[in-house]
Amino acid sequence: MKILGMEKLSLVDFDNHISATVFTGGCNFRCPYCHNAPLVLDPEGQGTIGEDEVFSYLKRRKGVLQGVCITGGEPTLAKGLKDFILKVKELGYDVKLDSNGTHPEVLRNFIEEKIVDYIAMDIKNSKERYAETVDKKNFDLTPVEESVFLLKENIVPYEFRTTLVKEFVDEKDIERIAEWLKGAERYFLQHFKDSGNCIVSDLHEVDEDTAQRYKDIAAKKIKYVALRGY
Repeated sequence: MKILGMEKLSLVDFDNHISATVFTGGCNFRCPYCHNAPLVLDPEGQGTIGEDEVFSYLKRRKGVLQGVCITGGEPTLAKGLKDFILKVKELGYDVKLDSNGTHPEVLRNFIEEKIVDYIAMDIKNSKERYAETVDKKNFDLTPVEESVFLLKENIVPYEFRTTLVKEFVDEKDIERIAEWLKGAERYFLQHFKDSGNCIVSDLHEVDEDTAQRYKDIAAKKIKYVALRGY
């Protein structure tokens, strides 16, 4: 698998785990607020890290690290993803996979083979505003809906999460998302911060008071809702 970056130690990417995070490149979305724009827009122009280097590090850090988070870009687009996960599992690590949910068949395969321990799926917006938010005209939401349904079967621990960007998400959107995800186990509303590497500049955060109001709205439909990054 082509690895475009690695964070060697993270306390925030994988709940209840000290983890390493690896980054894949390329994505089928163009969310304006994406903070990994170089990985999405120019994956071929980024440097790569060899798998041997990654696994050498993971072997040395056994007993310190507990998990590996695989993020992107969109990891389910990466060739060799399954083989990479299997090698990580062979070392005894838990695996968290971040995904936008556009390849439910990949998620189902990993769940059925029990090779992922946690899945975090981005919910970009309400159904009505999905195409706008991912910058894809006439976007077919069916695969994303299939992934939502799959995760709600609760076979593997999971979370849904939405990044709160003032220009894209309002109270009505949160109400619609909550209805869509009704009965889900865990939902996080994430603080947006312009990293300087976003696809579009001059986007704005949602303030904490407003985010708290959104949390209260979502909590009427979803079992556990929390703010992240506030």
